[in-house]
Amino acid sequence: MAAEGTAVAGSGVVGGCLAKDGLQQSKCPDTTPKRRRASSLSRDAERRAYQWCQEYLGGAWRRVQPEELRVYPVSGGLSNLLFRCSLPDHLPSVGEEPREVLLRLYGAILQGVDSLVLESVMFAILAERSLGPQLYGVFPEGRLEQYIPSRPLKTQELREPVLSAAIATKMAQFHGMEMPFTKEPHWLFGTMERYLKQIQDLPPTGLPEMNLLEMYSLKDEMGNLRKLLESTPSPVVFCHNDIQEGNILLLSEPENADSLMLVDFEYSSYNYRGFDIGNHFCEWVYDYTHEEWPFYKARPTDYPTQEQQLHFIRHYLAEAKKGETLSQEEQRKLEEDLLAEVSWYALASHFFWGLWSILQASMSTIEFGYLDYAQSRFQFYFQQKGQLTSVHSSS
Repeated sequence: MAAEGTAVAGSGVVGGCLAKDGLQQSKCPDTTPKRRRASSLSRDAERRAYQWCQEYLGGAWRRVQPEELRVYPVSGGLSNLLFRCSLPDHLPSVGEEPREVLLRLYGAILQGVDSLVLESVMFAILAERSLGPQLYGVFPEGRLEQYIPSRPLKTQELREPVLSAAIATKMAQFHGMEMPFTKEPHWLFGTMERYLKQIQDLPPTGLPEMNLLEMYSLKDEMGNLRKLLESTPSPVVFCHNDIQEGNILLLSEPENADSLMLVDFEYSSYNYRGFDIGNHFCEWVYDYTHEEWPFYKARPTDYPTQEQQLHFIRHYLAEAKKGETLSQEEQRKLEEDLLAEVSWYALASHFFWGLWSILQASMSTIEFGYLDYAQSRFQFYFQQKGQLTSVHSSS
């Protein structure tokens, strides 16, 4: 982990270089620390964007010529490829069709998964409730969404008290929704078990990074994590499961006082409340906008302090318990219990995204140091686990 007070581009070892045919040795020239993130759009992606926009959007989109369609890559996604598609200014609208949309192409880790059907249903429901972007088209490879004038938050903004309170309120509202999906919390360990099985089926790579990760005995450690969480009560609510800065939009033209919008629901499900909050706290550490290999920075000292966690938790509870009258003692007990719950479930966040990142390294074409990131998450997992078990055993 980084020395105290410093920011590092990644942590641990430098991960493998990603290519469409799998993992390559990190000694290749374009994986040096000076490598910068590429931003390009293939001819095939342009052709498909034109086809989908014509087919699903109609109106002026049917009249636009291929060379007139404006398609720009949108940075920030680690699971999907994102593109902003716009009509040329000289082409008038025919009806109420949008003049620009967001094209989302699912990454390999999501394609073909049955949950994509549920995710599309979920996306449409949230759009109808004005809790997410409008849905314009769905197809096996991805979807067309409303393009919302906005910007994603920056990692350092998560710690700003006003924004942290707003995120806490937004999360509590999300958790209070009723959705037409199974209420059993199978998602967390079910997904991790599936990821681990896929990782175990990967052919040997010979990469030293993978050898280091194998030393963690992940199958046995997952069993240890399950036992730890079984003794940590956490209510099952509808969770986003990926509330990091890139999935929180600051709206340029809010329709009301609510200027934040959560996006990217592909990991959403009924899950343990502690995971969603603990996962958000973990994201205070990671900045995914770094322009050089491994394309993220980890600053462990930015993990929220107890006071910062309490600030978030108090605003979360104020929304979740709205209308209830609580004594000071009841409020204090709720805060203490939620602090403990979140601390243990933050371990599950590190473990989940560590497994996810190993698997991404074998299949994703997005330029990112996935193996390096997996190493960072597991390092943080064992560090926090040691701290928690030490405090727990001494109390």
